[in-house]
Amino acid sequence: MSLETNKAFAALLLAGIVAMTSGFIATQLVSPKPLAENVYKVEVAEAAPAAGAAAAAPAALPPVTPLLASATAEAGQAVAKQCTSCHSFEQGGANKVGPNLYGVVGAEHAHVEGFAYSKALAEKKGTPWGYEELNAFLASPKTYAPGTKMTFAGIKKPEDRANLIAYLRSISPNAPAP
Repeated sequence: MSLETNKAFAALLLAGIVAMTSGFIATQLVSPKPLAENVYKVEVAEAAPAAGAAAAAPAALPPVTPLLASATAEAGQAVAKQCTSCHSFEQGGANKVGPNLYGVVGAEHAHVEGFAYSKALAEKKGTPWGYEELNAFLASPKTYAPGTKMTFAGIKKPEDRANLIAYLRSISPNAPAP
């Protein structure tokens, strides 16, 4: 090797040693003190409500009753097509993964005999499926009845929920007037 090559390698080696030594000295001189608490506070949403607190969440929804005036059963039947994989709508129809929904409007929660309802809905037995209860359940089943077996995420558009409720009302002989 030539003398110039040796000088270049020696310069690189010296630069590495100086960098490593200065890093070690800087770490010894400046040692940061950990903060007692975070400077920036992160807002965390509260935990899901317990089964007894489920009534508070549906109240935030706007009422569906005014939308029922312009809702149509035909449009609701189109919305109900997304429900047919789990529910039937005919009188005397069989239960599927979910119960038959014929006559649900005005009927009590957990009213279909022989269907294994989740504990969350079985505890509501005796309470009728009114328009606002259906609206809240259709908007978010898991919020309305925490612990429900229904895995459907919900219908986000209020107009679609109103149309579906109008369809369910049309196939419910004992449905109350809106």
